[in-house]
Amino acid sequence: MITLHYYPSNASFAPHVLLRELGIPFEMQLVDRAQGAHKSPGYLKLNPNGLIPVLVDGDLVLYETAAILLHLADSHPRAALAPAVAGSRERAHFYKWLLWLANTMHATMPLYFYSDRYVDAGNRAGADQVKAHAQARLGDCLRQIDELLAGHQGPWFLGAGYSALDPYAFMLCRWTRGFAGSAPAREHAHVGPWLQRMLARPAVQQAIAVEKLPQPYV
Repeated sequence: MITLHYYPSNASFAPHVLLRELGIPFEMQLVDRAQGAHKSPGYLKLNPNGLIPVLVDGDLVLYETAAILLHLADSHPRAALAPAVAGSRERAHFYKWLLWLANTMHATMPLYFYSDRYVDAGNRAGADQVKAHAQARLGDCLRQIDELLAGHQGPWFLGAGYSALDPYAFMLCRWTRGFAGSAPAREHAHVGPWLQRMLARPAVQQAIAVEKLPQPYV
């Protein structure tokens, strides 16, 4: 049995959606961040970084959102959640965007949401500057996604076929919904309609309901 260790609206949301897309049996294990459960000795045995999510699949313990998504896609090839042919141009672009989402867009999110962690205690001006620069970089990320969607004119992140990249990009885009002073994802010409297509998918609706996420969803 697969177990996803999660917290609502955290980086576990993308694997949660993908598991529901697959329609396979799995369990959800809440890691209560509000009570510091992600720093507990038991959880740190699963992920020594104290971050969410963790996926337990039999005797495999896996963390890092991108790694979990790739594992799920590769473990269930019939679902066609990643280009099938290793070494193909399509697979190469899938890897590129997966790593870009993880290493560029996702990695910038903590600088925006937790900017005070990147400066000395009490340095409010420094934290504000870190946050502003992070928001500008995330704005550039959103523009790149918008250009990608505009370029291929397909309904999903990579074009015609839904992939494991869609829930990952959706999760990151919805985290921008509170942006002030620059456009959140929903206000971009091609990202906005794609977000609505994502919201129409039953797996996304189910994940939102189970995690009890409040509106606005994007």
